[in-house]
Amino acid sequence: MYANYTYLAIDIGSLIVPLIFSFHPKLLFYKKWPAFGLANIIICALFIVWDMYYTHLGVWGFNPQYLTGIHFGNLPVEEVLFFICIPFSSVFTYHCLKTFYPDRNKIPFKEITLIISILLIGIGILNFTKIYTSASFILLATTLLLLTFVLKVRWIPNFYFTYLIILLPFFIVNGILTGTGLEEPIVWYDDSENLGIRLGTIPIEDIFYGMVMLVLNTAFFEYFDSRQTTSKSFF
Repeated sequence: MYANYTYLAIDIGSLIVPLIFSFHPKLLFYKKWPAFGLANIIICALFIVWDMYYTHLGVWGFNPQYLTGIHFGNLPVEEVLFFICIPFSSVFTYHCLKTFYPDRNKIPFKEITLIISILLIGIGILNFTKIYTSASFILLATTLLLLTFVLKVRWIPNFYFTYLIILLPFFIVNGILTGTGLEEPIVWYDDSENLGIRLGTIPIEDIFYGMVMLVLNTAFFEYFDSRQTTSKSFF
């Protein structure tokens, strides 16, 4: 019986600490909830459509043993909550690190963006028939290039720093979702649609899929936050 709440427990566990500490007097992240909410509505909608389509194609799927049985279309409600809880926790972490360690301009972020993007586009093109690989890699590369060299946003170094930090909880959460410590994975993948490279139980594509989801949430969060706080600028 309790197994049916496993995915839901992961969602709640990812959210609870950032939610509580949003009221910390040095962070006051609760004041930025409207900016996050607007950002997340947009990105959550995009990723839910993507998720529904790939679930329909059988690129990935969900083990009912670990689900409550409530669905939104062809997605379990826990998967929909994932697109809210994980970005909230990640943007909260981004806000914390930006508050306490604001000067990340020494990071050679343009060079990092260029190297990452060239590698991702190359791998994506060479594996164009593997739709999880090609879509995740090329979309992330395009997004990073647009933000860094076209929009020229100033917060990319902070995002890179944040993403390095959240890779640890990422491996814990995604590890459990993909079967670490469980009899079967909560989320299964068709390895013919990815590179077949796993970090433990985690497909390597998940790192870049997660990164594009979080950088887009951060981008729109920064935009809406700058609209709320006139002393800040998105660019």
